[in-house]
Formats: sequence, structure tokens, C-alpha cells
Amino acid sequence: MKKTLLINLFSILCFCAFAQNVDSRLYELRTYYTNNGRMPALINRFANHTTRLFEKHGMTNVGYWVANADSNKLVYILSYPDLETRNASWKAFMADPDWQAAAKESEKDGKILSKVESVYMKMTDFSPNLKTPDLKSPNRTFDLRTYTMLPGRFPNI
Repeated sequence: MKKTLLINLFSILCFCAFAQNVDSRLYELRTYYTNNGRMPALINRFANHTTRLFEKHGMTNVGYWVANADSNKLVYILSYPDLETRNASWKAFMADPDWQAAAKESEKDGKILSKVESVYMKMTDFSPNLKTPDLKSPNRTFDLRTYTMLPGRFPNI
């Protein structure tokens, strides 16, 4: 069976801004794929409801990105102290009446998501400190790369 390693340049850059030593938090990279024409509804839901409700339930919003070449993809990263906290936070979030109302309202014109992917990540001890002049610059681009290795080759990377 092939091992897949997701090397996520933009997440490493974001995480390094917060870490001087190895960060022990659990990070979750989530990728949402929308149905055709539904990205504005997803963006609106996140901007006006979801991010605030994540914080309410103990999730840390690390960052959000939309793909330049793929208008139906939202990629974001959340962090938690550990997996147990992550699971409890998501359970509380999904049961929150404010979330349920926001989700129902945002989907009155049709289902938004066609697919959700999730990857759990831990900070490496070799992550550099982030040095960036302007995090809000509209000219910034982040690169998401996925490397797939043959079985047993992971130590060689």
C-alpha cells in the first residue's frame, strides 16, 4: 500500500508564525468542494457564521484560502490542543442551534458541498519561523503540494 504524505507549504508557513519550539497542537487541513455556483454561499456562511462558531466551540481558525485555478474549492486549517478536544468541539459545533440555522438558511437554494476532505497534521521540528512582510497582500499565492511515496520510502524524504 502506498503511503501518501501531504506536504502543505502554505500551512507550514502559517503555523511557523506561532511556533518558536515544536508546536504540539493538532492541526486539521480541511478542503471543501462546492457544487457548481455555490461557492458564494459557502464563503458567505463562513464569513458570517462558521468562523465565529468555530471559535465559540474551542476551535482555532488558522487560515482560509480559495484556489486560484479551481473556483469550487475552499481550503482551511483549524487547530486544537489534541484529537479528543477536536472531536468534542466538532460534536458541540454540529449540535449548536445557531450553526443548524445558518446551515439551513445557506442551503435554501440547494446543497453547497459536494465533497469534504480532512487531514490531521502535527508541526515538524524543522519548521522555520515565518518571516513575511505583508500577510494581507492581495499578491500573495500559496502552493499546496502532495507527494506520494512508495512503501518504505518515507524515512528517505
